[in-house]
Amino acid sequence: MMTRALVKGPAGVPWTSVSDMPIRTATARWEGNLTEGSGTIKTGKGGYQGNYSFKSRFEEGEGTNPEELIAAAHSGCFSMAFSKGLADAGFTPTSVETTAKVHLDKGDAGFGVTRIDLETVGNVPGIDEGTFQKIAEGAKENCPISRLLSPGAEITLKATLA
Repeated sequence: MMTRALVKGPAGVPWTSVSDMPIRTATARWEGNLTEGSGTIKTGKGGYQGNYSFKSRFEEGEGTNPEELIAAAHSGCFSMAFSKGLADAGFTPTSVETTAKVHLDKGDAGFGVTRIDLETVGNVPGIDEGTFQKIAEGAKENCPISRLLSPGAEITLKATLA
């Protein structure tokens, strides 16, 4: 049975949400050694399936990689949170388009995601620049994927009002 609960949304605006959310899954299969092997990544509902390899992750080879999938998740989550924050403030966006650039760097402890640059363009009739920026910043701070990633990675935001 699903229940509804009040949760804090972008810019601190509460909204009603389903509290018993489904658990999301994905599967990865790797065959072979690190540098010469390859694998597939598949989402649980079958919405995405792709190949990945050492070259697609650490060079410019064909296929996807975990960092691209993080970028996809973050850009999607941010766009939804930003749209919700705009609507809660009385502005219906025509569109929100976000690109997330995930930086995988090698440090003393090995490889890690050190920074994610969010770049978003919002077409939002009737909003002023200051309000647009405030709501965008709230979405960056409060979308679930930002909250997951921000303890270990710096998250930057460039928000452009179209």
